[in-house]
This record gives sequence, structure tokens and C-alpha cells, in this order.
Amino acid sequence: MSALRLARAFTMRDKIIKFAGGYHGHADGLLVKGGSGLATLGIPDSPGVPASHAQNTLVAPYNDADAVASLFREYPDRIAAVIVEPVAANMGLVLPKTGFLQSLRKITAENSALLIFDEVITGFRVGYGGAQGLYGVEPDLTCLGKVIGGGLPVGAYGGRRDVMEMVAPSGSVYQAGTLSGNPLAMSAGIATLKILHHPGAYSHLEEKTVALAKGIEAAISESHAPARVNRLASMLTVFFTGCPVTDWDTASKCDKEAFSRFFHALLESGVYWPCAQFETAFVSLAHTDQDIEATIGRFALAFKHSSSRPG
Repeated sequence: MSALRLARAFTMRDKIIKFAGGYHGHADGLLVKGGSGLATLGIPDSPGVPASHAQNTLVAPYNDADAVASLFREYPDRIAAVIVEPVAANMGLVLPKTGFLQSLRKITAENSALLIFDEVITGFRVGYGGAQGLYGVEPDLTCLGKVIGGGLPVGAYGGRRDVMEMVAPSGSVYQAGTLSGNPLAMSAGIATLKILHHPGAYSHLEEKTVALAKGIEAAISESHAPARVNRLASMLTVFFTGCPVTDWDTASKCDKEAFSRFFHALLESGVYWPCAQFETAFVSLAHTDQDIEATIGRFALAFKHSSSRPG
């Protein structure tokens, strides 16, 4: 919300582009075709959002740079920013196609609009430099959260100096928050980032997540379940579909009832997996090799439960 306010002030434009299935918090203008809980509950938008407000939100399919370029042609000099999860994680985990993020960088620069990366989930999870470091694309603004608070409530945004200088008290764009700079959250976040900065931390995470993903894929093969795994770094999602999942359209066609049976079977076996098809699972440094092995051992049975419908 604050990053978008800043982008609109900097560009003196009103419209923003988001992607179907992307979730950027519960600000009114961002609930249009949102992912995460909205997607799980089957709510496309939300009552209470004025049409006059939502009309400034334009929606494109994730991984479709041509659609973004088309919106800029349709609304010349009216789009303030494109906001995107560089790796979508609120429609389940969906990876950017080769060149997609680079195309967004090029299109926004050519149209004097800002590129905003929402790295609330990917920030410090896919690498110390986030997804932008992993893919080599520098946005104008970056939104962060979760990890930088060590699990405590926190959010942050930052970016280009000329843009950030518009934020009060340096500039006139208002910014405030009851918990801004909360000492407890900041202390927890600093401790977390110090741990992640240790040599080998990310390679250790990669090894654990690769082992888990391979174990899940073996269980899928063994049980002949119509499922597949999307993975990047320490993040992964099990999709109940036989087709590649590359955007919201393909994610939304997954079998949510089969996922629900799978989730409850895992839960009963002592594994707490994300409770919705459109949430992403994470591996942490706290997970031991024994945790990974035990989890893998319970997947085959869970996949069998997912394919058996209640009588």
C-alpha cells in the first residue's frame, strides 16, 4: 500500500498493474483477482471495495509480458507501476519463465513507470539478495516482510534514492505505523539475517529442499497420483494436476478436493503441510535430515488417501 502510494506520487499517475493470483496484502486496490486466502475461498475480489477504486487496478496473467505491454499501449502515460511477486507464491509456487522479469524491467523503463518487486515471501528465502539477486533484475522498489522480522510482525519497502526521497519527512508522501521500527521485531530480524549470512546456509537449505522434493516426486510416482512439484530454493508446492503450472489459470484448475484429502492425511500422520492448494511450503534451517526423511516417508500414504474419494 505504501509502496504504491509512493509510486503514484512519483509518477503522478493513478493506475497500477498486478497479476492474476498475486497477493500483496489486503489493501482495497490489491484484492482484485488476488491469490492466497482469496483464492482458497474462491473469492475473486472482495465486497466493500468501491468500483471507483478498483478501476485503477489493471490485471495481467503472470508470465505474460505481452499482456503487460498491451496494457501500457491501452493506457499510455497513465500507469504508475507494475507490482509483481518475482516468484509467485500465493497461487502456490509458480516460477517466472525465462526472460519474464527482464521484460517487465524493460517495459516499465520504456514507459517511465516503476517496477515493484513484492519479495515479502521470496526475500531472504531464495537467497540473501532475494529473487532480484537470483534473476539479476533490479526493481525500482522492493517490499519485504516475514523473514526480516524473524517471524514477528514487520514490513518494509525501499528502493531508488530519488523515489525514496519523496517519503516524509524528506518529502511529502505520508508514511507512519504504530509498530514502525519495533525493537523486538528488529532484534529478531537482525538475528535471523545474521544466521542466514553464515557461509553455507543457503547451500544447506538447497540440499534439504532438493531431498524433500525428490522424495515427494518418488512418492507421486509410486502412488501414481496426478500431482507434480514446483520448487525453487527452499520453497515448494505440490499441485494436484497432470499439467505444468505456470500462471493463475493453470493453478486454479488443480484438484482442490484431492489436495484437501492429502492435507488431512498428512496432518493425521503428524506432518503439518500448508493447508491450502494455493499456499507455498518452506524448508528452514531448523529442519533436520531426520525431519525430511520422516516427512518423505509419510507422503506415499497421503497421496493414496488423496485419490480415494469418501463413500
